[in-house]
Amino acid sequence: MLYIALMANYQQSSRVNDALQYIHSDINRNLSAATLAAQARYCEHHFHRVFHAVVGEPVNQYVRRIRLESSANHLMFNPQQPIIEIAEKCGFRSLSSFSQAFKKQFLASPGQWRTLKAKSIAPPYLQDPELASAYQRIYSLALPEVQFVHLPDRHIAYIRHLGYGRAIKKTWQLLHAWAIAEGLEDNNQLGLHHSNPTQTPLDQCRYVACIEIDAPLSKRGLVNSTVIPGGLHARFDFSGKYGELLPRISKILQQWLPNSGLIATTTPAFALYKKNQFLTSDEKYQLSFFLPVSFY
Repeated sequence: MLYIALMANYQQSSRVNDALQYIHSDINRNLSAATLAAQARYCEHHFHRVFHAVVGEPVNQYVRRIRLESSANHLMFNPQQPIIEIAEKCGFRSLSSFSQAFKKQFLASPGQWRTLKAKSIAPPYLQDPELASAYQRIYSLALPEVQFVHLPDRHIAYIRHLGYGRAIKKTWQLLHAWAIAEGLEDNNQLGLHHSNPTQTPLDQCRYVACIEIDAPLSKRGLVNSTVIPGGLHARFDFSGKYGELLPRISKILQQWLPNSGLIATTTPAFALYKKNQFLTSDEKYQLSFFLPVSFY
């Protein structure tokens, strides 16, 4: 009976993950509950219950929050882009509805956020003493030279993780065990960053542990598969230890991106590991961080 219950939970998570992937791959398209229920292969009424149980919040609330977080990113890091364009890119059909929802979420209008809040808000990760120490240690260091690359789409097997901290290690250990069982332990490891650590509290950051694969999985459960979209990316090569990556990502977003002449897209950034700090005893990493960018 326990095995049956576990398999049922894995099946629910897998199908909800299909809806989550649909959301995060393009937040500008139709993300109604009916559309997402079809992606998860549930009737809409049942989908509402299952999504809330798996994700922890109602589907419509989740979609709105993701869109607002993305719009806040664009307002902060794409200072030349008109507010109405940001609203439309993030799935809002009118400036008035966007402004109303934004002010309710962030207690500031989009314009106030851009001109005042973005300059005064300290990154939430500084509330973590270890990450704050890493910030003080490495934030003054210069960024490595940026490289621009056009990446292909990548098939990945993945496990989602809510929150950014050492608990990610357990998620990586699970995925690594799966990779060993499937003979994929030597495949590329990627960390997908759905959340911006400069504005999202650590316990709400959405991280995805990924193994690159050749084709979609035929059997899914705890481990699911999807595609990371390709396209133009800015690449930064880093090495360091646990706690030092988020300050470096923060510096890319806060200093490099606004002065680059480019615009961040709505697809997630990711780290391609040569050495994974969550799977090594010394907690050191060597990686390339890829930020998706565009000219429009």
